Amino acid sequence: MEKDDLSLNQKIEKLDNEVEWFYSDSFKLDEAVEKYKQAIELAKGIEKDLSELKNEIEVLTEDFSK
Repeated sequence: MEKDDLSLNQKIEKLDNEVEWFYSDSFKLDEAVEKYKQAIELAKGIEKDLSELKNEIEVLTEDFSK
């Protein structure tokens, strides 16, 4: 499944799992940079999705206030 195919909730859950890895017994320093890059990309995708939702809500709110 591509990252873009994930729902916002799935992306947030995946990011939570990525962050938890840093605190787990599975943590390995040599993997940390790649895991960090993956987490950053997920966070950017979540931020984009939230921005789009905010814009949609603002449009709907504006339409209802007319």
